[in-house]
Amino acid sequence: MDVIISNSDPKPIYEQITEQIKNQIITGVLAPGDALPSMRLLAKDLRISVITTKRAYSDLEHDGFVETVAGKGCFVAAKNREFLREEQLRRAEESLQAAVDIAKRGGITLEELDEMLALLYGQT
Repeated sequence: MDVIISNSDPKPIYEQITEQIKNQIITGVLAPGDALPSMRLLAKDLRISVITTKRAYSDLEHDGFVETVAGKGCFVAAKNREFLREEQLRRAEESLQAAVDIAKRGGITLEELDEMLALLYGQT
């Protein structure tokens, strides 16, 4: 499992970890039942606080991406990948709706908004 922390990213470190692990689960890099590194090992590898990794794992568990087994560790939840993808689509739709609302208030045309989206999507 690869997790890369960026000091230039405005997101908190725990969110960077959470987002990257979620992405690896959704894309199939991490499969249901796969073990995640222990919180201590991940903290040591990333040179961060165990409290930070604990927060990331707690958020992942709350969102249903991982399951914690007492005494054994954290594992990728046996959740339907299609359900996870649907959740990501829902979040993208909410963000796009907010962008559309801002564009309409600002007099930005659909063509201009479409061009911006295409440019932004190409950057990732």
